[in-house]
Amino acid sequence: MADASYPDDLKYHAEHDWARIDGETATLGITWYAQEQLGEVVYFDPPAVGTTLTKDQPYAEIESVKAVSDVVAPLSGEVTEVNEALSDAPETVNDDPYGDGWLVRVKLADTSELDDLMDASTYEGSLS
Repeated sequence: MADASYPDDLKYHAEHDWARIDGETATLGITWYAQEQLGEVVYFDPPAVGTTLTKDQPYAEIESVKAVSDVVAPLSGEVTEVNEALSDAPETVNDDPYGDGWLVRVKLADTSELDDLMDASTYEGSLS
């Protein structure tokens, strides 16, 4: 398991998702807190490439030894890539939630939605 962390270069959603922004593209994943609450991840059911995500709506499921949980989109956009490596090694979400454990990449539909997300210190403060 990774150590608790909330990188400063990411934006955070109240549903414990993160977004790494690169121009009009975002890489999405779940936070350290989310993977800690889930426990060992055993399966990730991703959306298909080309799927349209809607901010604040579920877009995928993550199954752990404890539960099946929806993954909520922090931003709207079209899925351009899915982390295929997670089909063989879903526990990567636990081991490296901000690196190799990313879930999907999307082409952003509305960059103004970024204004609704939290920075690392605000997100971390929301957890207590």
